[in-house]
Amino acid sequence: MTFMIDSVLTAADSALRTLFARPHATRALPAPARASGELTDAERREAGALMRVNHVGEVCAQALYTAQAAVARDPALRAHFIEAAHEETDHLAWTRQRLDELGARPSVLNPLWYAGAFGLGLVAGRLGDPLSLGFVAETERQVEAHLDSHLGRLPAGDSASRAVVEQMKVDEARHASQAVDAGAAELPAPAKALMRVASRVMTTLAHRI
Repeated sequence: MTFMIDSVLTAADSALRTLFARPHATRALPAPARASGELTDAERREAGALMRVNHVGEVCAQALYTAQAAVARDPALRAHFIEAAHEETDHLAWTRQRLDELGARPSVLNPLWYAGAFGLGLVAGRLGDPLSLGFVAETERQVEAHLDSHLGRLPAGDSASRAVVEQMKVDEARHASQAVDAGAAELPAPAKALMRVASRVMTTLAHRI
């Protein structure tokens, strides 16, 4: 009973912090290799839209890891999920900072994205630790590919956003590798395809709202 209460309180605290508090990174904002150039209004809007999509991804990451930690059977794995969520907080803070600097706003649908991702995390966690880890590994692989596509779409002059995305890509690849090392099971092809479809819907909507 105590564990259940603690899990509920932790989940509620994570949701409130992610959706309504200003995130604080433990690492400094990645520094670009060269100074950012002057952006046109159109380039600034596009960069802001792409970073809004990336911010939504980090909102979802917080929800996924918090939910999976809440139902993980292995205490060591639970600690792993909690630590991963803490690391992803850096990404949440960085993307929010870039949104502010670009004059863009977070997605108004963030509460919906969080709730949906939390539900998916609970389902994945209930399937057992190997499949839960497999869900993490596949999610991180898809996020890494998504970030790679953004590197090709960001305005050439926005080296500040590019530096953030490049570091996020490195971190996501590491998280996927850690999940595999921890015993992740390979997800069936239909599950991977469904995840890609859901991601496409989310990114399309978040790019606009």
